[in-house]
Amino acid sequence: MPAVTTAESPTRGLPVEFKDLSKHFGTVKAVDNLAFTVEPGRVTGFLGPNGSGKTTTLRMLLGLVRPSSGEATVGGQRYRDIPNPSGKVGAVLEATSFHPSRRARTHLRMVARAGGHDEARADVVLELVGLPGDAKRKVGGFSMGMRQRLELASALIGDPDVLILDEPSNGLDPQGIAWLRDFMRYLAGEGRTVLVSSHLLSEMAQTIDNAVIISHGRLMAQGSLESITAGYTQQSMQARTPEADRLCDVLNGAGMKFRRLGHDLVGIDGVKPEVVGPLLASNQIVLYELLNQGADLESIFLELTSGLGFGETGKPS
Repeated sequence: MPAVTTAESPTRGLPVEFKDLSKHFGTVKAVDNLAFTVEPGRVTGFLGPNGSGKTTTLRMLLGLVRPSSGEATVGGQRYRDIPNPSGKVGAVLEATSFHPSRRARTHLRMVARAGGHDEARADVVLELVGLPGDAKRKVGGFSMGMRQRLELASALIGDPDVLILDEPSNGLDPQGIAWLRDFMRYLAGEGRTVLVSSHLLSEMAQTIDNAVIISHGRLMAQGSLESITAGYTQQSMQARTPEADRLCDVLNGAGMKFRRLGHDLVGIDGVKPEVVGPLLASNQIVLYELLNQGADLESIFLELTSGLGFGETGKPS
């Protein structure tokens, strides 16, 4: 993969705009008056709990679901009004049922032909996603990570200015996730617009430039990671202890918010070390480490969406 040179790369992407977008399924508001803009040359994370309306929003952008009100546009146009849309927008929304006996290059040539693109693009995108040596292999023998790369290759067949990815890390191992992170950064470095939905907050914090956080279809926060975290006063700490179970009981009894991060690691949100320290000392909890981290993406996300429910709408995220 070529090196990313964002400072010299032209802005070739298009802005993606959501304008007072809403979608109702009966009495359920899956998306509720969403309004935000995704800028070119940036990786924007679209974050929210399961059932928050992420996939419904993306499907409305791509013309697969009709909005109840409002609109979503790419470069000022609705997707259905874009001539040859696969040359402007590439998307991976869900796992494709590849024909197991079809070879990777053949599959991509068919995708190119269907979109009105040169079939030679098949070899270009295979190289781009790191699968040139697998061009003649049957897709049925591909691993999950290789299938994800082939999905991305299909989305890039028209050399689009905008890339939409819905939970692209699902099923990937750590190596695959690291590759995907670098790949998205590379595409944004070319000036493309990259919008990616995910629930892997720690991974997104290492990848995205901007974040859009929603819950129950409503916008909770948006902006650069720096602006979101800088404007947040909540403290976040990590306590490492051999008595993690007892620590959680103590924190629960004191009404403090916490997250179990590992067998000996607990995240504590919303209080200062001066408050937590005496509480742990009075309960004689052994500590190996207590780190004050300030606000991070995960703690902000959890506070913004706490009490709003995960999946209560009954709709896919």
